[in-house]
Amino acid sequence: MSRSFGFLIARNPPSRTAGVLTAGALVALCTLVVYALAAVAPVVSLSVVYLPAVLLVSITWGAWLGLLTGVMSAAAFDFFHLPPVGRLTINDSRMWVALAAFIVVTAVASSVGEIARARTRDAEDRRREADLAAELARLLLSGNSLAQALPTVAARLAATLELHSAAIEMRTVPGDERTIAFPLRDRARTIGTLLVGADSPPTSLRRLQERVVPSLEALLSPALERERLMAGAVDAAALRRADNVKTALLRSVSHDLRSPLTAISAAAEALQSRSLSEEERDDMVSVIGGESRRLSRLIENLLELSRLQAGAARPRRDWCSIEELLAEAAGELRGEEARFSLSIDAELPLVSLDPAQMERAFVNVLDNARRHSGGQPVSVRARAVRGTGGARGDRIVIRVVDRGPGIPAAELEEVFQPFYRAAGPADHGGSGLGLAIARGFTEANGGTLHVESLPGQGATFVFELPLAPTFELDASPAPATVPGQASLFDGAGEPAPSGVG
Repeated sequence: MSRSFGFLIARNPPSRTAGVLTAGALVALCTLVVYALAAVAPVVSLSVVYLPAVLLVSITWGAWLGLLTGVMSAAAFDFFHLPPVGRLTINDSRMWVALAAFIVVTAVASSVGEIARARTRDAEDRRREADLAAELARLLLSGNSLAQALPTVAARLAATLELHSAAIEMRTVPGDERTIAFPLRDRARTIGTLLVGADSPPTSLRRLQERVVPSLEALLSPALERERLMAGAVDAAALRRADNVKTALLRSVSHDLRSPLTAISAAAEALQSRSLSEEERDDMVSVIGGESRRLSRLIENLLELSRLQAGAARPRRDWCSIEELLAEAAGELRGEEARFSLSIDAELPLVSLDPAQMERAFVNVLDNARRHSGGQPVSVRARAVRGTGGARGDRIVIRVVDRGPGIPAAELEEVFQPFYRAAGPADHGGSGLGLAIARGFTEANGGTLHVESLPGQGATFVFELPLAPTFELDASPAPATVPGQASLFDGAGEPAPSGVG
């Protein structure tokens, strides 16, 4: 009935004026029908023709208008069909009995219609509340966190119950002149508060208190338990992952430390031989010097990464020349068979940054490009770029281009993870720390560092440094961290076998 005759039991039926007009029209129609049926049935038995109109009006507008329709029907039946016709009088006592019976029947029909209307609406309300409970269960017990689900749950409550406003707080909140507070309890413990507008309809508030709040309490308790268990599972998974990473980290660091130490030890023992020629002795000294520098860089990188991840790498800003920093970084690597082609725009503006940190970032990226360029020159270009609005303003863009094998698209972000080395047949001798440190120092100074590459066509590392100072000179910005990484000795990222780094 709710689907076929839903308009009869609408929560907001048509106006009373429309009800009175409808009642009058139906009584007139029934009167005409009685005229048509008078030729085939006794008139006194045709009063039942008016009953459908009484029922229809009662169900749609309520019992009071149904009774009015019954009185109008009795008057019309008496005036137009009972003798003497055209007068509201009855001469035959049997007609009085029939008319009284009709009035009683219409009163009963009106009451039955009102009861049916009320029960149908109550069934519809309960169906909507059952749908609401199922929706709340899906929202509160799905994969989203409780904090994300609560605003949606409150909005669904308000829409279903026709509340002016609704909010759920996971704490005890008292009501005030504008809100009514419904405590949400788990046994004897209060776990939250449902707040609704004080101007909400009384019937909605009664339904809320009697039927919806208990359902919400029954759902919130397992939702809280589920979130607690999920948090414990995440912590356990993080601990296992951190333990695995620590093991891999120690293996990687021990290998990187052992290689130069072994070379230094072997060269030192060879120097003790009296049969060495002067040229061979110079070679051994060169090996010791090179491996010592390699070992020193690895230790420095470990310390710098540790400071970045601990938030202790605060930049000490000064006005710097990018051209001078790039020249110094390239000069530091000149003695390592590196060839750099620098193309720097004339009169680049000064930039406010930490010169030591940015020089180290440039050295690490240039060293990475040198090791992967296959002996080809590394191109370094720097120019000023005017911002086009939005979040990116005026900036200096430095592009470091090598002619190496390139980086697969899936690894463009991975290369910036500590101890990450792209898989490949060649061992380029990197520790997997340089690019992570370069990005950390660049972001600490308000810039960005990313890589562009197509496999087989080399790689381009792009620095972008803002010209307008992100911070006042000598200010202390937020601690810098390597993005996506925990502490160096607390799960710093999964090391890979070999390659970019």
